[in-house]
Amino acid sequence: MTWALLTGALTGLGVYALVRVFLRPRPGVATMIARIEGGQRSMSTHTMTASEADGLSGHVQGAMNRLADRLEVMAVDRGWELGGIRTDLALMGRTRGSHLATKVAVGGLLFLLAPVVWSVLRISGMNLPTAVPAILALGLAAFGFFMPDLALKSEAATRRNDFRRTVGVFLDLVAMNLAGGRGLPEALLAAATVSDHWTLVRIRQALANARLYGTTPWVALGDLGRDIGLEELQDLAGALSLAADDGAKIRSSLSARAATMRRKELTAAEGAEGEKSQSMLVAQMLISTAFLIFLAYPAVSQLLAA
Repeated sequence: MTWALLTGALTGLGVYALVRVFLRPRPGVATMIARIEGGQRSMSTHTMTASEADGLSGHVQGAMNRLADRLEVMAVDRGWELGGIRTDLALMGRTRGSHLATKVAVGGLLFLLAPVVWSVLRISGMNLPTAVPAILALGLAAFGFFMPDLALKSEAATRRNDFRRTVGVFLDLVAMNLAGGRGLPEALLAAATVSDHWTLVRIRQALANARLYGTTPWVALGDLGRDIGLEELQDLAGALSLAADDGAKIRSSLSARAATMRRKELTAAEGAEGEKSQSMLVAQMLISTAFLIFLAYPAVSQLLAA
């Protein structure tokens, strides 16, 4: 009886929280200003295409967008900064609302999966206590709620390493443009337009926004580095701001910085390959040991039986 009451209370609390999420809160002026400054998409209109309007996928996508909007408003109203996740979200080009909506959706789906699993086990003949589905549901819901954070961290680490390699190439391109007689702002913009790779697109957007806002390109690069959590861009912005009037020193400094970054990447790659080689060596040793035990077992068993 106690477990039934506890399960019912948890279910009611979940339904109440879900209803509160879908209710549209009334954002204040500070909330709207913060959302506009952060470039968030909350409360913005979304025009669905014909493929989105037809079928279940369109309805699901629309529901996820509405849930993301509600959660974005809630996060801004309550001042949820999300810690280090914000830099990962900025690097991946996602909003807080979409990430929170994914966490809620995955956690809710896994929470509803527990009763289904319990019913299948009961039908198959396994006599399980009534407390099992409640504990299983809470465990799966917690796992599903934090699983998007782990996936985001892994994806952001991969993309951040990719961005770090691109910065080294970008520095070489800027140095070559400076050697060709261009000024520093023109060299930065020209180096960012040589490719449509997503990293150079982000740099190009930052430089274009700097021109619109009336700030210097190195300030824009520093802001981009802080937003996505990339120290190399912040160091580059500091070096450019200190030597903005001396093109020759900037050119040599950028070339040296690019060479240092390449050596660092090469060292990291060699270290990673060494770790993989050690792992393969340990695996081979375990396989060899197991094979020797397999060969020696019949003889040892005969000796012990004699």
